[in-house]
Amino acid sequence: MGYYLIAGIMFVIGLIVSNRLKSKFKEYSEIGLSNGLSGREIAEKMLSDNGIYDVRVISVEGHLSDHYNPQDKTVNLSSDVFLGRSVSAAAVAAHECGHAVQHARAYSMLQFRSAIVPLVNISSQLSQWVILAGLGFLVGSANPTVLLVGIVLFAITTLFTIITLPVEYDASNRALKWLESNHMTTAAEYDKAADALKWAARTYVVAAISSVATLLYYILLFVNSRDRN
Repeated sequence: MGYYLIAGIMFVIGLIVSNRLKSKFKEYSEIGLSNGLSGREIAEKMLSDNGIYDVRVISVEGHLSDHYNPQDKTVNLSSDVFLGRSVSAAAVAAHECGHAVQHARAYSMLQFRSAIVPLVNISSQLSQWVILAGLGFLVGSANPTVLLVGIVLFAITTLFTIITLPVEYDASNRALKWLESNHMTTAAEYDKAADALKWAARTYVVAAISSVATLLYYILLFVNSRDRN
């Protein structure tokens, strides 16, 4: 019941933040950028201003599917952002380029996050199944060893969500600093861009808190089961 309570609370909070994010981006996507530049042009200019010439800006399908891929050095922008000439488009395009700048500058937290991605992919696929098996063993034999293995795997995924926070906030800070210092936005547009990126960052905060809370719950189960033996 404890797990379902945590999951339910975090689901509701996540839903609220996600809906708020979508609302903000929809609102700011209807506000045209005074300089008339598209998201693609914003991205290309930010890359150029930072001396980055080996990163391509491409359009991808989906809504809010924007991301930077360090493997093939591409800034991937959804069509609304790629073609859009709005405050939202500028904010998202600059944020994703912030990740490209991190990559070019060898930002330590991005390097660390990228290094553990293969491990995270494995742990995210196995952790829940191992934890379920561990809980089953607790019922049958009160042996918590399998549960401990699942906790370790889940902890790797939790670590990834925590590391993601400084990476995302730093990318937004780089984006906003560039938008302001290069006069890409008016003061009012800048405030709206900052607000949009703030709500985007909060989705990562919710994910991290949810993962930490779940991890602590599993650890508590393990400790209690060990104390009973």
